[in-house]
Amino acid sequence: MEKVQFITHKTANITYAEGALMALLGGCRWIQLRMQDADIAEICSVAKIIQPACQSVGAKFIIDDHVELVKLLNADGVHLGKNDMPIGEARNILGKEYIIGGTANTIEDIVDIYNSGADYIGCGPFRFTSTKKNLSPIIGLEGYNKIISDMKQRNIDIPIVAIGGIVDEDIQPILNTGINGIALSGCVINANNPVEKMKQIINNTYNINIK
Repeated sequence: MEKVQFITHKTANITYAEGALMALLGGCRWIQLRMQDADIAEICSVAKIIQPACQSVGAKFIIDDHVELVKLLNADGVHLGKNDMPIGEARNILGKEYIIGGTANTIEDIVDIYNSGADYIGCGPFRFTSTKKNLSPIIGLEGYNKIISDMKQRNIDIPIVAIGGIVDEDIQPILNTGINGIALSGCVINANNPVEKMKQIINNTYNINIK
């Protein structure tokens, strides 16, 4: 599981594909293609740019929501939200060789996703983020500490990735809670130089000493 993941987002000046390619150039090795409200043809068109770029540097390429596109686009797996296909059903379709992640907001969500056979959990939002509609309640550092503690009590061992509105200065405090990784979007893509921003984050994150 990579400590740093990038979730695609477009701006007025940067497309989904351009953002992903810049994240890869900056050293990120986990790209999640999320294109809310896009049709299948558009998702496939963008995926066909990002997937070979990921493959060329050994990065994981994850499709958001669309289980049916994973094999078609030669992706490494899928990330499923609360309103998407159940994880167990996705596992039956994809088999054990593909990565399946799920989105959680509470310890109850985590228990359900863990029992369903997911490989990792995206847990958030850490704070308010404008990149996601229908935002769940904010978790914050206190919430992550509580979730990690509850997981230990229940003997739940699955990688947890923090998501939602994370910026540079949040990374060490988040990882100090016991969270395994962080997913970024806006703080990279809205930087003056996204490639250099990602390089800085990668360098700092992989050299963090966990308290």
